[in-house]
Amino acid sequence: MKYVYYPGCSLEGTALEYDASTRAVMGRLGVELIELEDWTCCGASAAEPVSYLLSMALPARNLARVQSEQDGMDVLVPCSACYLNLRKVEEHIRNEEDLLGKINEVLEVEGLSYRGGVRSRHLLDVLATDVGAERIRAEVKHPLGRIRVAPYYGCQALRPYRVFDDPEEPRSMEPILEALGAEVHAWSMGARCCGAGLMTTKKETALDAVAHILRAARGADCIVTVCPMCQMNLEAFQKKISRREGEDLSVSILYLPQLMGFAFGMKASELKGDMNFVFKPELRQRLQAGPDLAA
Repeated sequence: MKYVYYPGCSLEGTALEYDASTRAVMGRLGVELIELEDWTCCGASAAEPVSYLLSMALPARNLARVQSEQDGMDVLVPCSACYLNLRKVEEHIRNEEDLLGKINEVLEVEGLSYRGGVRSRHLLDVLATDVGAERIRAEVKHPLGRIRVAPYYGCQALRPYRVFDDPEEPRSMEPILEALGAEVHAWSMGARCCGAGLMTTKKETALDAVAHILRAARGADCIVTVCPMCQMNLEAFQKKISRREGEDLSVSILYLPQLMGFAFGMKASELKGDMNFVFKPELRQRLQAGPDLAA
């Protein structure tokens, strides 16, 4: 399996551990990632308030480069915000008759043109749909016995486009976790919003959202996510929220490919486990202990 790889800005900055673990785990699974040359920012959440056309042209530039360099290949995107922005280009040009022409007027400055049709895929979609639980299970060296994991999907991998999972009751991560030997924490918060960018504009609202998620994760050894924004919100504000709520709501937060890497027998250094804000020593020790994780 081969995919064009679009890491996006977060994976070269605040989410280096997500990038490193994704590359390491996909390599172990025999998946070839061909990084898109000269990729640029997708616009994240900042472009659309400035200009709707800009919010379309920025991700479309990357899709045009995919079409010119690796035509016919799917794009694998780990970041949920990047995935959503790349995906929505296809959705919007399908429904807005003159949009593609306007986008190509912008791209013409670089000598680029986009015809449409490039398929953007979230990392979780590729793992669940293309790779599959059985292939993942075959690579497990250290089954995660007695490790209880709360699967957290966030919003942007699932909404507003129903592509590979149910946005109200997502389940695509569960077969992967079970293939790793982990116990899935039963909860209903997997698709609940973490507050996203409200953490900078309406902090109390976002802190409330994260507090609900952390409280629901009681009993889990860790929350596993596939979104850099979710990872940041769930990790970085645990102490503040615990003080505010008057109770300890701390819990380890890992990226899905990091957890997979530990089950595959990879070292923490390969997965950049030292970069996680909240990775409790007892869980780290258990994940690195090998087959006897209960010891």
